Amino acid sequence: MSRLLAWFDWLPPSVASTLLLVAAALIALLFSRLITEALPRLPGLRRIAFIHETIARLQNHVRLLLMIVAASAALPATTGFAPTTIQFLAHFFAFAVIITIGFGLIKAFRFGTDKYLDRIANREHVDDITVRSHQTQIRILRRLIEITCGVITVGAALMVFESVRQYGVSLFASAGAASLVVGLSARPALSNLIAGIQIAITQPIRMEDMLILNGDWAYVEEINATYVVLRTWDRRRYIVPIAYFLENPFQNWTHSSPSLIGSLFLWLDYQTPVDEIRRLFHEELEKSPDWDRDMSSVGCQVADSNAQVISIRLIAGAVDANGMWNLCCDLRERLLKRLREELPQALPRGRTAIVPGAPAEPAWPDSLVSPPVNRPGPGGVMGSGQYNGPDIQIRR
Repeated sequence: MSRLLAWFDWLPPSVASTLLLVAAALIALLFSRLITEALPRLPGLRRIAFIHETIARLQNHVRLLLMIVAASAALPATTGFAPTTIQFLAHFFAFAVIITIGFGLIKAFRFGTDKYLDRIANREHVDDITVRSHQTQIRILRRLIEITCGVITVGAALMVFESVRQYGVSLFASAGAASLVVGLSARPALSNLIAGIQIAITQPIRMEDMLILNGDWAYVEEINATYVVLRTWDRRRYIVPIAYFLENPFQNWTHSSPSLIGSLFLWLDYQTPVDEIRRLFHEELEKSPDWDRDMSSVGCQVADSNAQVISIRLIAGAVDANGMWNLCCDLRERLLKRLREELPQALPRGRTAIVPGAPAEPAWPDSLVSPPVNRPGPGGVMGSGQYNGPDIQIRR
């Protein structure tokens, strides 16, 4: 460092000391670039993709760390700074080193977990439940670990400065009623954090689980430390506090298996041959690509009837919720088409029957019937005489 400082003897001491720190940082930057560029080209590491991705993710943190360490190492050789300035720079470099290491570790941890999740998802022999279980645990615990590491890193970095350290000690010493208020105000956030840990362990919900919330189908799109993002079929989003899933009942259609059984109803005429409907149902089911080929879940039954029609319930299994919906819609469309073409008599119809009843009776009683009217013929003449009005007979 003394030889490097000798190059700047002709400058003012403060400028020379500043240039010395900058030169040390630049030398460290060049050295780190050489390392990051040469390391992937080594014979044994040339074809390892993980090494290349790791270097690409962390090279900025490594370069910054080496620059700070080099500048901190060159600080004792500076003679143009005041003692207070040197002390401040020493604290600042220590602060920067702690921050760089802490957030570099967080980034490395995130990179490692992402690679693990990708590796699990790409394995063919791992079932969907296991993949989603690992995704849920790692995503929740990763958020909690990142928050914890971030708080510890910032706290350790701030404690480097004497003023902040004294403030922290006095704050802990005077923690009386204020600590109670802070604890009460932070209770919702803490309850959500604890709920996140419980969900990561017990797993009532997982990534891409299908839930029923407020009557809507929704998929678990994202699980954070304090809230869950649900995606509906029409691309709406529900933002739900994570503690909700521990305090309220809800439906999880894919908790133990993604396969589901779908049902559809056909309302048909009483003259419908049910055996023919069952035959058509099995024929169309074989053609459906969404059916899971499990005969144990297939059924065709007369489920209900009323005065006009009978209700036939058809059930079949599908590999997931989307497949179940598509299967039901596809079967309904195909069966209606075949009923129109092959069994039109099975379609609902209205019936009217004329039943012979009692002998005809007068609609009105005699007391309400008007008396007969003796009307004249053409010309107003009745027989040989003139018309004298209606012939009314008074009953006694």
